[in-house]
Amino acid sequence: MSESKKRPNIVLICVDQMRGDCLGSAGHTVCHTPHLDQMYLEGCRFSNAYTATPSCIPARAAIFTGLKQASHGRVGYQDAKPWNYETTLAGEFTKNGYQTQAIGKMHVYPERSQLGFQNVILHDGYLHCARNKNEIDMIDDYNPWLRKELGRDADYFDNGLNCNSYVVRPWDKPEYTHPTNFVVTKGIEFLRQRDPRKPFLLYLSFHRPHPPLDPPAWAFEQHMDVDMPDVPIGDWVDESKGTPLHPALSVGKLPPERLKRARAGYYGHISHIDHQLNRFFESMAEYGQHENTIYCFTSDHGDMLGDHNMFRKVVPYEGSVGIPFILKGPASSGIKRGSTSDAVCELRDVMPTLLDCAGLPIPESVEGRSLLPHARGETPEWREYIHGEHTAGVKLSHHYITDGREKYIWHSDSGKEQFFDLTNDPQECRDLINKNSHSERIETFRSHLIKELTNREEGYVSEGKLIPGQKVKACLSILD
Repeated sequence: MSESKKRPNIVLICVDQMRGDCLGSAGHTVCHTPHLDQMYLEGCRFSNAYTATPSCIPARAAIFTGLKQASHGRVGYQDAKPWNYETTLAGEFTKNGYQTQAIGKMHVYPERSQLGFQNVILHDGYLHCARNKNEIDMIDDYNPWLRKELGRDADYFDNGLNCNSYVVRPWDKPEYTHPTNFVVTKGIEFLRQRDPRKPFLLYLSFHRPHPPLDPPAWAFEQHMDVDMPDVPIGDWVDESKGTPLHPALSVGKLPPERLKRARAGYYGHISHIDHQLNRFFESMAEYGQHENTIYCFTSDHGDMLGDHNMFRKVVPYEGSVGIPFILKGPASSGIKRGSTSDAVCELRDVMPTLLDCAGLPIPESVEGRSLLPHARGETPEWREYIHGEHTAGVKLSHHYITDGREKYIWHSDSGKEQFFDLTNDPQECRDLINKNSHSERIETFRSHLIKELTNREEGYVSEGKLIPGQKVKACLSILD
């Protein structure tokens, strides 16, 4: 029997900036995800999945290392900080005889760092850091491929849309040249070129639905033609801020027609990804690998998409920190088909989950935990909560504690607190921090945060109390 039949293949699919509620199987009424919904029907969806650090770089550190943020050292967004982790997801699979391939977004530094993968085909998106040094062609494989395919000088930025903009313009080139198609095309090429004697770990990492909002026209138009529910605006939101003019806004209102276009562009990206994933799944079947493969689908973080007059990520609210998480495997994996787990989980759980699925040892350094028992319908003793955070300058730096049913937020600059009952108020419209009926729960969550932050270098805790106004930074000193 060949090695590829003894151990399952692993396909980790990571999209960028996809909200956890943007799945038909999660009850979304506008976003079309039939093939991801089929993945759920053949696997397990985790309904309380979170990113502990809601921006691209620190979230991926959790995926690749299995560590919490205080251990991997990235608590905010900072480019050009070297990645020197000894133990990584891909490194463990490579060490144990897997052929390992990454395609798409890594967002590490140096950009060509392999992090244990045997090969990387890279497309991280716009990459300000590399472009500002005129190095984009040296560290991006998509742009040279695009020029070759079109037979002319071309660039990812031809359509003039910024990589954090909520301006929408459908893709202006043949659809097969879209970055989403590129990732799947290269994934299918890997299936053809791989070593058939080995099982494989394939990391398919899409830059979308992260802006620029440039899905194919069909994907954009099908969402412009439907009515969309109003975005939630909490009773705690200051509506006096008005409408910002900058197209890369993060806080403020958009006029209704522009907001609908932005949402249609975002949902269009997700539909496009969904279709391309089906293309990949069918190719897996054609190559005889579909029935011997564990699939994991997730995102690095979400997008506020107008909720509470906010856009993009880094904030502690559900649109930003809630992520999709689906695990699917063959019958031999024991994963229950069409099941949903409410175990509160986060991205550091990806690495131990996939190692467990492959029957490989989980390194002692890993702080995440395998979700495979939950996917099998078991009820192991589990964590009580997760701790999330993100530094984002004055007014946006925060910490949060959630168990998936309630959430406590501490804004570390001002000391402001918030508390939400996610079971009865999943869109976080009612801040309960000053309601006497929740005082005991708030104190419990506050004590959890104090425990997490005690002895942190920022000085967040003194004499058992949270201390606001401390100087924050994106990377802790363990990375220096």
